[in-house]
Parts: sequence; structure tokens; C-alpha cells
Amino acid sequence: MGKLTVETCEIEGLKVLTPQVFGDARGYFMETYSKRDFAEAGIDVEFVQDNQSASKRGVLRGLHFQKNFPQDKLVRVVSGEVYDVAVDLRPGSKTFGKWFGVLLSAENKKQFFIPKNFAHGFLVLSDYAEFVYKCSDFYHPDDEGGLLWNDPEIGVEWPLQEGVELTFSEKDTKWGGIAEYKATH
Repeated sequence: MGKLTVETCEIEGLKVLTPQVFGDARGYFMETYSKRDFAEAGIDVEFVQDNQSASKRGVLRGLHFQKNFPQDKLVRVVSGEVYDVAVDLRPGSKTFGKWFGVLLSAENKKQFFIPKNFAHGFLVLSDYAEFVYKCSDFYHPDDEGGLLWNDPEIGVEWPLQEGVELTFSEKDTKWGGIAEYKATH
């Protein structure tokens, strides 16, 4: 393999990936995705859709998931810096309801693989960030679910910045907590 460093996380299935970067006086080159290298890393997924979003400092998106059409996601930041979080929602998982977070930035070039049946969200820490992700299923607007970003039962430790007001979409302020999720699943 050699072109990809893979870090496993305390929650099985989550992986932080760092590509090998080749740099010189002109700039740099890296492979952001190679089906062969990812399969060797244990990620044998067919991605069908790429998405990109741009956000300003303090924007918190999530925690989102698809209910009936769950998606594997491979996420990375191409400009700026975000704190990216995944919450385990896999039925019967020994880490159900647990979260893991990782700093993703244009500088560190890390990628985060999030398997199906995880809620996902991120907080923008830089003045501006562009976030890119691959998905293994198409987005189904009527299938979207979410968890409240600050549910105390989940207890995500977001790196909140002093003096920065958080910005949310309206729907992200109305999701229920994991107790409500458990009661309906």
C-alpha cells in the first residue's frame, strides 16, 4: 500500500486516513482516493455521489444520518479546518451511542471514513472551510434523520471557541436526543 496511512479508532469501523503527499517547489500531489488502496485498508465500498459544502467559522452541521438508506462516507477538508464527529447508531453495537471526533484540515489532509449507520456532523473552526465527501448511496431528502448536536447523553466534546457564536440550520436545532432515537428504533 504505502500511499495511505490508516489509523483505527476506538469505535470499530471508523478510520482516519492520511494520504502520502509528494511535495516540491511547485506545490504538492496526493491521491485522495484509490479503490485498490482503500480496499487494502479494509474499505471496500462503492461510492456513488460526491458532495461539497462551504461554511464560515462557527457553523455546526449535524448530527445527520439517513434512516432507511444509510451511507458510508469518506470526508475531508480542502480549505480551512473542521472538527468532524461520528456517533455509532449501529443496532447491537457494543459502542452504540458513543462518539469519536477528529480534526480535519487542508493542512493535515486527513480523511475520515464513517461506515453506514453512524450520525455525522462537523464544526467549522477556521474563518472559512470547504468540506468534501463521498457517499455510498444517493441522498434521499425524505429519509434524513438527526440527533441534537449537544445531547448530554451522547456528550460530544465540541471544541467551542470563545467569542464565536454557533450557526445552525433550523432543522439542526430541532432534532431529538439519542434517548428519543432509541425509543423509535
